[in-house]
Amino acid sequence: MKPADTRIAPDTRVKLSKWDADESAIIGKEKDGARARLVEFGTRLEALQERLYAEGKRKLLIVLQAMDTAGKDSTIRHVFRGVDPLGVRVTSFKAPTPRELSRDFLWRVHQHVPGAGEIGIFNRSHYEDVLITRVNGWIDSAECKRRYRQINDFERMLTETGTTILKFYLHISKDEQKKRLEERRDTPEKQWKFQPGDLAVREQWDDYMEAYEAALSATSTAYAPWHVIPANSKLARNLMISRLLIEALEGLEMRYPDPVDGMADTVIV
Repeated sequence: MKPADTRIAPDTRVKLSKWDADESAIIGKEKDGARARLVEFGTRLEALQERLYAEGKRKLLIVLQAMDTAGKDSTIRHVFRGVDPLGVRVTSFKAPTPRELSRDFLWRVHQHVPGAGEIGIFNRSHYEDVLITRVNGWIDSAECKRRYRQINDFERMLTETGTTILKFYLHISKDEQKKRLEERRDTPEKQWKFQPGDLAVREQWDDYMEAYEAALSATSTAYAPWHVIPANSKLARNLMISRLLIEALEGLEMRYPDPVDGMADTVIV
């Protein structure tokens, strides 16, 4: 599978059942070789992030959305393992506070977009406001469509002011989610992750798939595309995201700033 195969073209009606959550071609026949590639990708990503930070002009925003257990936290830990934390900021969006609810739904998000030279990672994001709100009937269809338009306008504004946006939907199957929830339940070191609410959301699986399909269809644009990442395999997921990040950063053609005048003649005592 090539990175282009993950991208949702603008104005595409998405049907997630047609996307393979088990894509094994990413890994190939040898897992050891795939792990070696992931280490290599990590080294390249570290160098590119340093150049982004040093140049101090462009910004990269990564949006991670998924059903529970698909691996948003794990993706951040493994893909960005060697990256300098000074240039990366992770924001996890929980239920909005009363103060946030008193404002427009994008207000709390805008405060956390990356600054010049930064990589910003959204672990969940503004898309929660067209997913959980839609599934639970907290907004009607007309409001949902308005929010799609407002999200597109918001993301266009970010790209026009120097932000590259990559949006990843981590595509996990319902059967694989069942296995991972059972592992959380049965593993003492992971039981703290298990919440009764996870099962309530799982019962709404079909409604969430419908909500995701609508959101991905309405908000995958040329300037802020969605990528559907096969997530049943953690290694495949991390490889694909790493490769896409490297391609995006290399495409920026960043360069280190010029040295200070006279630096070569400076005497250090």
